[in-house]
Amino acid sequence: MGAFDALDIAQTGADVSQLWLEAIAHNIANVNTIRSADEEPFRAKLVHAEEAINGAGVGEGTRAIQILESQGEPMWVFDPEHPLATEEGYVVRPVVDLAKEMADMIAAQRSYQMNLQVIKTNEETYQAALRIGR
Repeated sequence: MGAFDALDIAQTGADVSQLWLEAIAHNIANVNTIRSADEEPFRAKLVHAEEAINGAGVGEGTRAIQILESQGEPMWVFDPEHPLATEEGYVVRPVVDLAKEMADMIAAQRSYQMNLQVIKTNEETYQAALRIGR
């Protein structure tokens, strides 16, 4: 492990956390997106991440490997006044669980903050090491 590997690893964690926060923001922004009955409803985006391992089997942080869409049946709501309602008066709601998104947002924020704190602590440590012997 090199002297600056902790910085690189924390940076990968911050990058994945940022992507996660962006996906959550997109999901929350679309929590009320209504589409016509013949269209696929909006589905929450989920970031799938895994440990990054080099050829020697040593961990190098984390990486996002794909963005998935949430599964499940959309909810049909009776709203005959809506311009996208079917002839029966129903609209399809997005597949987004707002409570889950809010909980995920807290976890993603904490992950991002933790990785930034690791970066800050390592930078301060390296600066202190450079001052030794002056």
